Amino acid sequence: MTKRISAKHKIDRRLGENIWGRPASPLNNRAYGPGQHGQRRKGKLSDYGLQLRAKQKLKGYYGSVTEKAFKRLYTEAARVKGDTGENLIGLLESRLDAIVYRAKFVATVFAARQFVSHGHVLVNGKRVNIPSYQVKIGDKIEVRERSKQLTVVLEATQLAERDVPDYVEADHSKMTATFVRVPALADVPYPVQMEPNLVVEFYSR
Repeated sequence: MTKRISAKHKIDRRLGENIWGRPASPLNNRAYGPGQHGQRRKGKLSDYGLQLRAKQKLKGYYGSVTEKAFKRLYTEAARVKGDTGENLIGLLESRLDAIVYRAKFVATVFAARQFVSHGHVLVNGKRVNIPSYQVKIGDKIEVRERSKQLTVVLEATQLAERDVPDYVEADHSKMTATFVRVPALADVPYPVQMEPNLVVEFYSR
């Protein structure tokens, strides 16, 4: 278990938002930053501070994405045609671990990364253990047969706190999902407001 996973709730408190919308977030009880001086850390942010915060919030939402990997996605988003911010969201939501999470095969984005890494997921019938794998429209994602009865899977499909978005078609009776389309920012069920435009400004400085 990485330090990032063990301290994931600190991300919520550092950013001052329950970015995954989970009932267990400590922010529901302590709406201030972590550490000794957390309650005194309020103040107006500069433009750079707002941009940095937007980047940390979006990157943090997807779990253990490294800065290097996130910057690589931004570079790809800026290279292709269209709005860079929207392209970035599309690339993030096309990650295999993101789709496993959206399909409700597991309860959290952190669990999704681990679930893929441990080889529990097939893409078009072939095992893929790379969380950052870019899924294409029409690809079929499924939980391996011997993994379908895992407690973490059975519990996740029953979660009432979030629904499967319409750009992913999930069949929990077969534990399969199909990536229907690349979503726009407005399609993604973020519990908090994401500002990819500020992320673009951050990297464009």
